[in-house]
Amino acid sequence: MKRGRRSARPAAIAEQEWGGRLPIALVFPQKPALAYSSLGWQGVLTQVRSLATLAPEPVFWDPDKGRLVRPYGRRGLDAFGVLAFSLTYEFDYLHLVRILMASGITPEAAKRPSWPLVMAGGALAFMNPAPIAPCVDMFWVGEAEAGLLECLAVLAEVHVRHGSRHDALERVAAMPGVYVPGNSPLPVRRAMYIHPRHTGELETPVSSCFVTSDAVFRDTLLLEVNRGCPHGCRFCAAGYVYRPPRLTSLETLQNIVRHEQPRKVGLVGTALTDWPELTRFLAWLGDQKVDVSLSSLRAEGLTEELLDALRGLGTRTVTLALEGPSRSLRDAMNKHVREEAFLQTVAQLSRKGFNHLKIYLLVGWPGETDADWEEFSLFLRDVNQARTGGVVGGKTNLKLITLGLGCLVPKPWTPLQWAAMASEQVLKERISYVRKVAKNMSGVQVRSDAPGLARVQGLLARGDQRVHELIHLAAGLKGRELDVWAAALGEWPRDPNWFLDRERSREEIFPWEVINPGLDREYLWREWEKVGARRTSSPCPMEIAQGGLQAGCLKCRRCGLEKWLQT
Repeated sequence: MKRGRRSARPAAIAEQEWGGRLPIALVFPQKPALAYSSLGWQGVLTQVRSLATLAPEPVFWDPDKGRLVRPYGRRGLDAFGVLAFSLTYEFDYLHLVRILMASGITPEAAKRPSWPLVMAGGALAFMNPAPIAPCVDMFWVGEAEAGLLECLAVLAEVHVRHGSRHDALERVAAMPGVYVPGNSPLPVRRAMYIHPRHTGELETPVSSCFVTSDAVFRDTLLLEVNRGCPHGCRFCAAGYVYRPPRLTSLETLQNIVRHEQPRKVGLVGTALTDWPELTRFLAWLGDQKVDVSLSSLRAEGLTEELLDALRGLGTRTVTLALEGPSRSLRDAMNKHVREEAFLQTVAQLSRKGFNHLKIYLLVGWPGETDADWEEFSLFLRDVNQARTGGVVGGKTNLKLITLGLGCLVPKPWTPLQWAAMASEQVLKERISYVRKVAKNMSGVQVRSDAPGLARVQGLLARGDQRVHELIHLAAGLKGRELDVWAAALGEWPRDPNWFLDRERSREEIFPWEVINPGLDREYLWREWEKVGARRTSSPCPMEIAQGGLQAGCLKCRRCGLEKWLQT
């Protein structure tokens, strides 16, 4: 069977003709390798290519060299009708401003009298658009399948008949899923696609439109297995802003694989082990002689049958998300991880011949104490023993354990939106402690985030439009990323600690509340109170109700999504 149908990366070709169409640059403000591994951006590209009135071109940015990467055309970005940016990471704000500056386009939207329109979408567009709003004419808020093409069709109509930029924004300002700062009725409702005949099924999962050795996930067809997550971990924005959780059908993914004939697939999702068809799909991929990789997994969902299926496919590395250092902190974050299940999984991984375990852990939790981390040091010793069958110094197949330490950044639309962020000093001390604990354990290594950059990310994540001035200052500086932000903070006439270091009051109105993702504010506050009490909540129910996904949410009625779905 012929493999790798999508194996060709975008090659340089002659300039395409734009006549009678809206030229739209789909800008991914990172290196191409990351774009080729981003399902959200690729899903938009696939959709936009299907509309005859649009002339799309992918555009990338190399932040190291400070230049655009253009695999197709060479026209200046100022010649396009729309510049559509995909914003998935807070530091993309800086790249957006730099791209506009490098292209000779005025960064401030209010000072741009004509086309092109600057548009932004992606997760940040419906988490907190405020810090970048002064640069952006319009945001697409939510899922592209839920009306993005209809919005772009209106823009194309205005552009082709030589209408003005102002006319175009007036036409789309009140459309579902569109946020035009200063013009759209507020709050703007997140666009979400749910087919009324389906109950919890993600009917149109996204798959890669590029399979290339240049991608971060080399030569891999990425497949979206689920969207959203039922577990409600209180630090995870994806588990809140992508509600309700939806699962792809086995048949849908099999059809994609049959059509694309890849050598390898990567399964992407926030809750892979909750997909009841996972083991069956892995067995089918094995029959098709297709290799597979998976994102992080839940220890409770790793059955012996699933582990056998992974080993049969040649998988040697497994990633588990522990997140919190102690049982009570994991309860506070609603991370349902049982120590016994985790240790049993580690022992099974060793017995079955896996050689690398990656464990994700976060530092800087609200209310964390030295005792929490002392508990982790004891648990890590148990993990080390579990991989040798409990025999100190015993042999193990699991030769390497990598502790990936992330710095906790409180995010909008999570219960932690009210939390203070840990100081840079505290983050450094926690990372240093874990390194010290792991130092004398053979085959245990530690990788960590940079606390200074994490603090900047926290400022961008929950900032308002005053933070835009900081972004603009940083955009005009050169040097290493951390040095650039440090210099910009030195010039910025605001106090970053006001945004980072204080716990918010219950009554405070947040800048991101111009968006309505469907969550009840009182529900999030109750979850925040449980953080302090270190109490858990049950996951979203995943029962399939005959009346559809709406009926399932009506049965639960906890987070307020049922009211949102009925309006």
